[in-house]
Amino acid sequence: GKRKRLNTSVLYDSDESEDSDILVRKVFAKRHCIMDEDESSEEQQPDKTCPTENVSTNRKQKVFAKLKELARQRATRTSCSSEDCEDSNGEAETEEEPLCHLPLTPPEGSETDSDSMKDFIVEEDDDDDNTEHVKSVNQPQQKELNTSNSELLAYYVPHLSRCDHYVHFKRIVKAFLINAIDDTFLSSLYDGTRQKKYAQDMLLSLHYLDDRFIQPRLENLISRSRWKDRYKERVDCYPDVRIILKNPTNMPCQACELNRYCKFNVLLSGKLYNSRTLEADDFMSDDKQVLKVGMVCANRTRVYHNLKHFKYKLYVDCSSVTELDSVEDEAVKDTVERLFSQLEDSGWIQKRYNDLEDYMNDADSFQEEK
Repeated sequence: GKRKRLNTSVLYDSDESEDSDILVRKVFAKRHCIMDEDESSEEQQPDKTCPTENVSTNRKQKVFAKLKELARQRATRTSCSSEDCEDSNGEAETEEEPLCHLPLTPPEGSETDSDSMKDFIVEEDDDDDNTEHVKSVNQPQQKELNTSNSELLAYYVPHLSRCDHYVHFKRIVKAFLINAIDDTFLSSLYDGTRQKKYAQDMLLSLHYLDDRFIQPRLENLISRSRWKDRYKERVDCYPDVRIILKNPTNMPCQACELNRYCKFNVLLSGKLYNSRTLEADDFMSDDKQVLKVGMVCANRTRVYHNLKHFKYKLYVDCSSVTELDSVEDEAVKDTVERLFSQLEDSGWIQKRYNDLEDYMNDADSFQEEK
């Protein structure tokens, strides 16, 4: 609005008197002021800085432009060399580098840019020896950072393991083969005596089997049932079960205590064992329980029992393998490796793993009681 009023006033004055001295002075005064401001702003800038500062400013601008060009060339050169010269080990390392650098990568423009600027400044000073020394020092430090970061991730977040389920299963089979020869191996795993990497991997796989595969499904089966605690404890204690079809009888089911047409006898037997060390207890080893249940409880008992005692049954099978094919005066490691290779080549391990998957699928698809 102010600008508009000034323009209209000038036009109005010019319309009235074009040759007026006042108009000329007025117009030229405004233009002179504008020109004076522009000229003064341009003239005052050189006055504020001395010639030496101007020279240093120009030099800094040239150096900065040169550094930017060198940065672009170095980025292009490193990308080309990394694509052409990587071997198989380099590719494996680059695949794992994003995970290793996640928590340690600094934000853009902080440490990475400063390091690259230092390298360029050294090159500008023509000090090749210092450049090679800096590079040789930085490379082992970077490898140490990557290694320590991956170890920290595996230590603090063990359940983020990227192993396949079948890899976990093979570790468990190997641990059972070792324990079948040396019956203190599993107990030493759980009490923390063994700290080597292979032992820690086996312990992780055992926890994975219990906490991720078996226990959640058992809890789901129990939470959706009307089983009494006494019946559940009996199923948990006996590793062997037989479900026999009998004549139906209208009576309270001995699993849920509801009136049903009970036509199945559940025969429970076997030795009580430790769930971790899998060591069997010989106390009342011949004890048996016979319970009459309905059809739904019988099916649930079969699914629950297969999953609950799968680990113990697998250990019993591994023990029988070591008993049948054992060589005297052979080291434990050699015996385990030989037996494990035989079981893997024959498909024995794959078959047991398929059984586990079938048991888990049965537990996941089991229908809720009406």
